[in-house]
Amino acid sequence: MISVSIGELRVDAIVEESLVPMPFSLLMPGGDPALIDAERHWLEPRFADLGKGLGFLSFHTYLLRTPRHTILVDTCVGNDKDRGGHAFFHGLRSGWLDNLRLAGVEPEAVDFVLCTHMHADHIGWNTRLRDGRWVPTFPNARYVFNRREYEHRLRGWQADAQQGYGSFADSVLPVVESGQSLIVDSDHDLEGHVSLEPAEGHTPGNVVINLRSRGARAVLSGDVIHHPVQVKYPEWSAAFCEDPVLSAACRRRFVETHADTGTLILPAHFPSPTAGWIRSDGSRWRFDFLD
Repeated sequence: MISVSIGELRVDAIVEESLVPMPFSLLMPGGDPALIDAERHWLEPRFADLGKGLGFLSFHTYLLRTPRHTILVDTCVGNDKDRGGHAFFHGLRSGWLDNLRLAGVEPEAVDFVLCTHMHADHIGWNTRLRDGRWVPTFPNARYVFNRREYEHRLRGWQADAQQGYGSFADSVLPVVESGQSLIVDSDHDLEGHVSLEPAEGHTPGNVVINLRSRGARAVLSGDVIHHPVQVKYPEWSAAFCEDPVLSAACRRRFVETHADTGTLILPAHFPSPTAGWIRSDGSRWRFDFLD
């Protein structure tokens, strides 16, 4: 679990699953195996097993502690969710909630829950199963949803209740029904230190989360980038991107914007050590991990 300070802010990663293998051919269908293999010197063993054609992903939540609030960003897969038999997501049982408590936070102490988008692996712990019903995991929190993303998922759910493996029904609607949701615009400023920024492409309402405090800056990049090899090759979209072309343009813009700026990048799926900086590397870029 990483822990970093951004000015007055403390950021911890609450890990659900630390090393989930996925074939690069599935993760990034447009990736070039020869170019991936050329990165073997830094990809292995932390981020890939190229002999098996595998990249590694982490699934974690970011815990933000500001002078005023306790905030969670992206709540992973969650326990006991029916995900249509999906090999990793379906019926998962993890120690995520225990890991949150080990970081010193009880569910009742969370003030806000932010979701960069509404794919099933970013909203799962929004709710938990209690007496056969899905109820908000964080009873005192406001759940902040981007309006464009929420309305897109709502329309999709109305057309097909199983869209997204039913995750909207079990991980978003119970929060809305409890009166805990806060539907905001894509550039919403939460408290001065924490703000949303549109980053469409992976999903129609995808956002990143900007952190600013005492001159220090960081970005929680969500699924703009899934794997560190995409920093060098931002044109390779993940299989999960709903608009691969727009996602590639968004990712390149993100990389170019933050390269060589000193802004700490906190991705949603990079394995430990997870956080780092984007650096120029010839005509392309590399990810310089915080060790």
